[in-house]
Formats: sequence, structure tokens, C-alpha cells
Amino acid sequence: MRTLRLAGIGGILAYRALFNWTSPSLFIGSLMAAPVFQLLFFVYLGREIGVADDNFYVLGNVLLAATGACVTGGTMAIANERRYGTLGPVLLSPRSRIALWGGRALPYVGNALLIMTFTLACAAVTVGLRMPASGIPGLILALLAASLSGTAFGIVIGSLGLRASNTMVMANIAYTMLILLTGTIVSRATLPTWMSAIGGVLPLTHATEAVRASSAGIDLAVVLGHVGEELAVGLFYALLAAALLKYFEWTSRRGASLDAV
Repeated sequence: MRTLRLAGIGGILAYRALFNWTSPSLFIGSLMAAPVFQLLFFVYLGREIGVADDNFYVLGNVLLAATGACVTGGTMAIANERRYGTLGPVLLSPRSRIALWGGRALPYVGNALLIMTFTLACAAVTVGLRMPASGIPGLILALLAASLSGTAFGIVIGSLGLRASNTMVMANIAYTMLILLTGTIVSRATLPTWMSAIGGVLPLTHATEAVRASSAGIDLAVVLGHVGEELAVGLFYALLAAALLKYFEWTSRRGASLDAV
């Protein structure tokens, strides 16, 4: 129970303290309004150039909308401790590091699901969203898997904040890679082989395939296969984040550089 309390309450407190967009104006403007306008931009651009239908851009942008918050949020959840000078006391805690850092991921998963739902609702009202009833369960599972893998990816970037001084630059580069390489906006079939291969190990790629399969009414078993691949990618990044956090904590203690900026 103490571990669950640390993960739950600690994660909420860290979210309020470290996530720079928790004020209502910034949250609504950056995380809710901006993704909707981005979605509309790509939908109308797609109509103009005739590359793909509305569903292609709607579903891709819904995933991007939430994952952007996951990546930046996961980065802030770790890197801002060092930036604000509170990393030393956190790492002096004898409590489980898995509960300590893992609990910080949970608010961002919920955050992502909220943004996805809002963006989907806006898309349904403004440009229409064609989704068969049989595809809704697969869509929900794909969105959840994308939230988990995106947050784990963000924590990997945030773990570099134990040593690097400006991780938000890396977070912005990572988000650009998600736009370009995962098939959300640009079809992976049009990419060079090496770029498509990189996309295969990034978050969102398999979730994107899952939501497109759900939209097309493909059998749920196929969708679950893509969801499982997305969860496997998320697990990989979660394990990588745990290893990096452990390593950087150890080297920072040796070099007395925990709070050096």
C-alpha cells in the first residue's frame, strides 16, 4: 500500500509541480486547442493535394495530439527536478525508484487519453469521422497503448536530464521524428527503407496501424496484434528509461553533479 501511495500521490504532486502547462490557459491553449487546429490544417491540406482521405489525417493527428503531451510531460517529470534544484533530495529518498519514477508517468497517460477524446470529439463535429461500431474497441485499446508508449518514450528523454542541461530541445526533435516517421501524417510506404525501419521502433507506429485497421473495419484480432506490438515498444522504452535513470543516478553521485546545471 505504501508503494501504491507513493506512486499515486507522488505522481500527482510531481505533475502539479513539474508540468509547465498545468495552468488552465496554457493547458487549454497548448494541449487542447492547438492539436485541433493542427488536425484541421492537415485535413484541409490533404483535401487540397488529394494525397489521402480525411480519416487518415484525423486519426494520425489524434495520436499526435496526445503523444506530444506525453513526450514533453515525461521529459519534464524527470528533467525539471534538476532544473529546479530538487533532484538531490528526491534521489536521497530510500523508496523504490520504480514506484518513484513510474508513478510520475500515470498522470500523463490520463492526460493523453483526455486530449485524445477531446480531439476526436472535435474532429467528429467539424470534419466528420467515419468509424464503424465494431472498430471502437480497437480504437480505444490503440489510444491507450499509444499513451503508455509515448510516456515511456518521454521518460527516456527526461532521464537524459540527469546529465544534460536542455532536454526540451531533444523532446522537440523527438516529436518531429514521430510526425515524420511513424505514419501518422506521412505514409510509411512513401519513406525510404531506412527511415521506415527507424519508425518501426518508435512509439505511435503500431498504434497508428491499429487505429487505421479499426477505421477500416478489419478484424479485431489483427488490431490486437498491432496493439501488442505498440505495448512491446512501450515496454522497451520503459526498461530503457529505468536503466538510464539507474546509470545516470550512479554516475551523478560519483561525480557530485546531481544539481549541476
